[in-house]
Amino acid sequence: MQHRMKEFTMQQPAIAALLNRAPVGHLSTLGADGYPYTVAVHFVWLEGCIYFHGLPQGEKLENIARCGKVCFTCDELTAILDQGITDPCKADAAYESVVIRGQAALVEEPEDKLRILRAIIGKYVPAMADAPIADAMLTGTAVVKITPERISGKYHE
Repeated sequence: MQHRMKEFTMQQPAIAALLNRAPVGHLSTLGADGYPYTVAVHFVWLEGCIYFHGLPQGEKLENIARCGKVCFTCDELTAILDQGITDPCKADAAYESVVIRGQAALVEEPEDKLRILRAIIGKYVPAMADAPIADAMLTGTAVVKITPERISGKYHE
């Protein structure tokens, strides 16, 4: 384990807090060409899992169908620590970051999809959390669940 990871490990409450407030996460899948494919996603941390939504077809879903192993990350830069520093190599950053390795799969049940989409709407546009969602939108939207196998977080103040 890296020195900083040992010294600045985030505990579960801080990890959950970051996952609840971070506006964007990054999903990495394994592409058909063998290279990692990473995209930004809007997401929600719900019941110990990551959920995101999107179009029902595309490269990330093709990659997940081929291999469900994924990595999901989010971070928050809170400050550049350069006060009183004259050597640029001594400047630092205050941040929190989380890395989740797990299995991704489509959510198929319409009731589950609706509940998760409502949670995502509640995070990003809370004033519309109870607005109706048309059946066509529900069937035309993919919802993906990431079940964590390993979660780690680190910080620096």
